[in-house]
Amino acid sequence: MTTIILEVDNRTVTTHFILLGFPTRPAFQLLFFSIFLAIYLLTLLENLLIILAIHSDGQLHKPMYFFLSHLSFLEMWYVTVISPKMLVDFLSHDKSISFNGCMTQLYFFVTFVCTEYILLAIMAFDRFVAICNPLRYPVIMTNQLCGTLGGGCWFCGLMTAMIKMVFIAQLHYCGTPQINHYFCDISPLLNVSCEGASQAELVDFFLALMVIAIPLCVVVASYAAILATILRIPSAQGRQKAFSTCASHLTVVILFYSTTLFTYARPKLMYAYNSNKVVSVLYTVIVPLLNPIIYCLRNHEVKAALRKTTHCRGSGPQGNGAFSS
Repeated sequence: MTTIILEVDNRTVTTHFILLGFPTRPAFQLLFFSIFLAIYLLTLLENLLIILAIHSDGQLHKPMYFFLSHLSFLEMWYVTVISPKMLVDFLSHDKSISFNGCMTQLYFFVTFVCTEYILLAIMAFDRFVAICNPLRYPVIMTNQLCGTLGGGCWFCGLMTAMIKMVFIAQLHYCGTPQINHYFCDISPLLNVSCEGASQAELVDFFLALMVIAIPLCVVVASYAAILATILRIPSAQGRQKAFSTCASHLTVVILFYSTTLFTYARPKLMYAYNSNKVVSVLYTVIVPLLNPIIYCLRNHEVKAALRKTTHCRGSGPQGNGAFSS
């Protein structure tokens, strides 16, 4: 195996980490590889189809679907940061990852997680305006505001990750650093640090509080107002129609927030247990797979656009007949 540490000025300098991953028998490793490869490819395909459907269907050129396309684009990269390395480790005896590779993976993972927290909050605000202020919705949710909010999500995610990385990358690690995880995450890295982690922990806690708590408050406040508005609608059909416009997003929010909060709201020493790996699989692998399915099942406009997109692309030039009406 590659040399793991170097000696510089009587202090070990880490050049590699070892990802312990999922230690099982070789037969199960091959089974896991097949399952996670299928999930990874399916996740990419689902999200790509949603992006193509939204781009090609003029009826979906609305703020709600603009943000949905951002979410699909984000999750394609989100799973790509994690899955390829995990798949390679299933087939390889060498579970090492270079220090620079680990920091790069961590940076983009934190970027996408933070961006998704904020994006889901903005999508909740969009549903709040649509249901609680329907007449002013076109005036409030302009193309300029949507573009600013979308760009702001990515900027906040990139800056939050950059600040965290300044502190994480400066930590010192002892001996052969073995990370009890299948990818480089902040808490496992803090666990294998041998000194000077308190400042990094404090910065991580403060930024995590800001990035999780503020969007969560926006989501809760938005859906509280939405629920109050829906309950005031006199007809059952009207209530059902209003709720159906936000049911998909609410389901996605519950899935993502519940799994990530379970992990990041717990003390870092809990990463010593394998249960957190299972929870991490939920929000790094399963949730990105389920999100497009949820939006397709609960949203008739997305389903219609997907049928139109797949039909047009599958039938070639004859697909232009779909626009003849």
